[in-house]
Amino acid sequence: QLQLVESGGGLVQPGGSLRLSCAASGVTLDMYHIGWFRQAPGKEREGFSCITHSGERTTYADSVKGRFTISRDNAKNTVYLQMNSLKAGDTAVYYCGATPWGLGYNNCFQKNRYNYWGQGTQVTVSS
Repeated sequence: QLQLVESGGGLVQPGGSLRLSCAASGVTLDMYHIGWFRQAPGKEREGFSCITHSGERTTYADSVKGRFTISRDNAKNTVYLQMNSLKAGDTAVYYCGATPWGLGYNNCFQKNRYNYWGQGTQVTVSS
């Protein structure tokens, strides 16, 4: 059974950076596409970045394009999210989700495509 654990969240000033990690255990992560999602208070969980199981393809929402970078190290069973130029609007609980590669990569921002989720890590951007 795949288990995911996010880490790296915290309080950061506007313009600052954080790197989130999504560590997997139970099975090898290279069989899964990974998506990063976030949920702000009173809002739906929204997907904003995805990476294929091999790491060869990445996708970003316009809201984070050019500021966030998703990557993975399958040898370490971990996916990363480097977040730069953070804004107050990025404040949310951040989650990673995993979907088996055989189910395809299209529509990777749709949360109902993901079978496994971590518990989330809080990111707060404030001065």
